[in-house]
Amino acid sequence: AFTQYWYQFRVCGSELVSSKGRTKTAPRANDDVSDIGLAVYSCSNFPNGFFNAYGNSARKDNVDYVLHLGDYIYEYATSNSLRPVQPRKEIFSLYDYRRRLATYRTDSDLLLSHSKFAWITVWDDHEFANNGYRDGFSGMNNTEDSFIRAGRVSVDQRKMNAVRAYFEWMPLRQVDMDDGLRVWRSFALGKLVDLVMLDTRNYDRSITTLNWNTDYVTEISNDAGRTLMGGLQESWFYCQLINSKKRAAKWRLIGSQIVFSRNRTLKTLYDNDIGNNIFMSGDSHLNWASDLVWLDEKSYNPKTGAGSLGAEFAGTAVSSSSPFGASSSLRQTNNQSSLLIRDNSELQWQEGYYRGYYELQISPAKVVAQYFGCPDLRTRNGYEVSLGNFTVTDGGNAIQRPIGGGVVANGALQDGKVVGTNLTLDTNTGRWAVRGFNFTGVTIPSGTA
Repeated sequence: AFTQYWYQFRVCGSELVSSKGRTKTAPRANDDVSDIGLAVYSCSNFPNGFFNAYGNSARKDNVDYVLHLGDYIYEYATSNSLRPVQPRKEIFSLYDYRRRLATYRTDSDLLLSHSKFAWITVWDDHEFANNGYRDGFSGMNNTEDSFIRAGRVSVDQRKMNAVRAYFEWMPLRQVDMDDGLRVWRSFALGKLVDLVMLDTRNYDRSITTLNWNTDYVTEISNDAGRTLMGGLQESWFYCQLINSKKRAAKWRLIGSQIVFSRNRTLKTLYDNDIGNNIFMSGDSHLNWASDLVWLDEKSYNPKTGAGSLGAEFAGTAVSSSSPFGASSSLRQTNNQSSLLIRDNSELQWQEGYYRGYYELQISPAKVVAQYFGCPDLRTRNGYEVSLGNFTVTDGGNAIQRPIGGGVVANGALQDGKVVGTNLTLDTNTGRWAVRGFNFTGVTIPSGTA
């Protein structure tokens, strides 16, 4: 348990061997574990730029496992001369999904990360198709017209194709042999951490925004019958939280695809007095650090964090574009961040310029979230900027004040200073230097990002 192994593959009857890989087993549920490190990723769009974020954490080599919260691939027909994808069209068939996954696995830094770490993954929508939910996607539904336009592929068949290819390529065994769409599961990592990985997108989600029904979804948004997870997963999730407290795990880490403030979840936490919760989310292509609170229902002091039951750390994309604008400047994105900070008292830090990732260093005394930005995705390189570090102490149940030690390198902070820097680590050499960058990504043709 909690043991490192090396492995290699050989073609039978030949001298052909793979490169060496490394992995690490999980600790037993009752083991005393002093620390665990996690690298957390989401949203890697191949044409948008090189996956430098994967390689940076692998080269630094100070985590135990990689968590991917979804959008490992994108199904779009996007392409460019620097990073073309195969097939070039939008993908529907089993062959399409297999070939698209194979394209992604040509990225050297993605391969490096897979060769060094055990990965714990869930999917979001783009492993299937954009804005997926229980009965379809933004561009596809269960109608005859949709079936014909999709090349005589139904919603269910497309899901089956995506699921099969995902299980073929990803380091994930089927969770339930009678439920092929289930990837939600949990891990007891010693007495230190209970890790819960959720599927808030594909399993049994109610209808979502599909680019043509925004007014309708807004009108029903507070309907008590709406669900992100479906009743089966939701009940299982709440039992996981309650049982984790009963077994006295120090920390509860919850991985999902969205910034996660949902009333029934928060009610479970408050009603059962479950603290030391760290929610992790992707999908938004933005960096967030927030206290975990039930606004308008429970008292909360934004200055001290009193009333919070933990923290939520959301990560930017590996390469997918910022919703603030793919070519926006630091000043423009920071202005947007300032507005979000102003309007959300629980949101302590927000940043939207950099693509990158974050790492969690977990010990019995604290969880430290370290955010890193990749300043240039146009080439494969090892550059990264340290954006900010945020701490949650055992029993503190909120991000420690002053937030980020009072200083972050970009974005907007509730109380503290933003001090920009071009001090950049080259993870290839381990050397720091001041470097100038003026645009982070690859230019994508209009209408395809």
